[in-house]
Amino acid sequence: VRLNVPVRRIQTDNGTEFVNQTLRDYYEEVGISHETSVARSPQQNGVVERRNRTLIEAARTMLIYAQTLLFLWAEAVVTACFTQNRSIIRLRHVKTPYELMHGQQPDLSYFYVFGTLCYPTNDGENVGKLQPKADIGIFIGYAPTKKAFRIYNRRTRRIIETIHVDFDELTAMASEQSSSGPALQEMIPGTISLGLVQKSSSSTSYVPPSRND
Repeated sequence: VRLNVPVRRIQTDNGTEFVNQTLRDYYEEVGISHETSVARSPQQNGVVERRNRTLIEAARTMLIYAQTLLFLWAEAVVTACFTQNRSIIRLRHVKTPYELMHGQQPDLSYFYVFGTLCYPTNDGENVGKLQPKADIGIFIGYAPTKKAFRIYNRRTRRIIETIHVDFDELTAMASEQSSSGPALQEMIPGTISLGLVQKSSSSTSYVPPSRND
């Protein structure tokens, strides 16, 4: 729709999320031809299979580097897709997928490293005068339908969406270390929270654009 061209044919595998009566009725209504690959023949859907593999490998790398909780793997995949669509240049068009869809270059100023330690403001509860004003969180991505960051709150063990958060940038901190400092693999949220690495948090008031911007 955004490319202003009609969709005439869709090719998928035989997963039930693609092959079902609801989609059959929709395809018939709008005049789309739906083709499926032969069972156990992923090579017939090579572009999608390769893209899925690229995202899974990126997500695996992000999870290992951040040494974050494994159940956040889906968040890692979504964040990998979000960032790659705004940073990887397609040689055929010399543009990112975001540029091809929206006609303008993406804003990358609000990007942060997946798994970085952060401190979301505790503004949703009755906080006493002597209680912490922020919780310890892990940055896991960007909200799909609003201009906000997705944070895993380690105290409540819930995922929240907020813009009121301070970040500790691990990548910049690691690149600035001298040879006598901790190694890259040692610079994880755990070492920071234990006070082994000192890093002053920088607050951000920037509001990230939504996926539809």
